[in-house]
Amino acid sequence: MSVLTMRILPDPILRRQARKVGKVPANMKKFTDDMIETMHAELGVGLAANQIGSLQKVAVIQLPDWEEALVLINPEIVRQEGEREVVEGCLSIPGYRGLVKRSVSVRARAIGLDGKIIRIKADGLLAQALEHETGHLQGSLYIDHLVTPDDLWKIPQGGEEEEEEESGEESGSSPGTPAEDQETGEQPE
Repeated sequence: MSVLTMRILPDPILRRQARKVGKVPANMKKFTDDMIETMHAELGVGLAANQIGSLQKVAVIQLPDWEEALVLINPEIVRQEGEREVVEGCLSIPGYRGLVKRSVSVRARAIGLDGKIIRIKADGLLAQALEHETGHLQGSLYIDHLVTPDDLWKIPQGGEEEEEEESGEESGSSPGTPAEDQETGEQPE
């Protein structure tokens, strides 16, 4: 596995819409393994393909207590319920956090590496991560969802707060598997 180069705003690929993947190609496992390795190296809980320079509609998510990452090909949010305000960050906008509006719960659909459809019902951190990563694949960033323009702030560099927030561990949640509902308010990535 390889750690891939992160694309940082204002890189234009972050504002481009990813293209749907047709039949799952044979090299997709290696590509998503590299995405997972990159996400781990950056201490994130999610990563979209355009964040490492690919316009394939692919994302990976791994909440702090999960043993394995969830690979999502052609993910889409099919239903959203409620609204809440949460603090969010992004590996492609390092050093900043913002207060954003996200859904309380979502239902999503994607294709797995095996080519089978995955259906997910989620709330909390998983719902937030799903919205965040599918947003990336549509060319949208969390800063597009700020409660107000003033709700973006710089975080201390190299501080304990940054490490806790990046890993999502500050919430104290105990997520199980991707199909289970998650109850936290922390940021993906």
